[in-house]
Amino acid sequence: MRTYEMMFILKPDLSEEDFAEAKERLQKIIADFGGEFIKELDGWGKKRLAYSIQDYSEGIYSVWHFKGETETVNELDRVIKISDKFLRHMIIRLEE
Repeated sequence: MRTYEMMFILKPDLSEEDFAEAKERLQKIIADFGGEFIKELDGWGKKRLAYSIQDYSEGIYSVWHFKGETETVNELDRVIKISDKFLRHMIIRLEE
């Protein structure tokens, strides 16, 4: 398994329940595809965006480290793209 870093920006007007549900769904995908959630980096949260995205000027940033296979990354990418809760995301492989 390889180690990845995933950064995503959620819409700032989400309720606490929607926010928690989105994070749980991503963690479930990682686990279902044989991956391992390592940690969520602290110090992010709600920040101002450099430019407006879908008429939002703020977003809730989150950065995660996890281990997984290519299929794990592909499924996370697919699910985030079709969800209406996310503004942007990026998944990169960390050097080992």
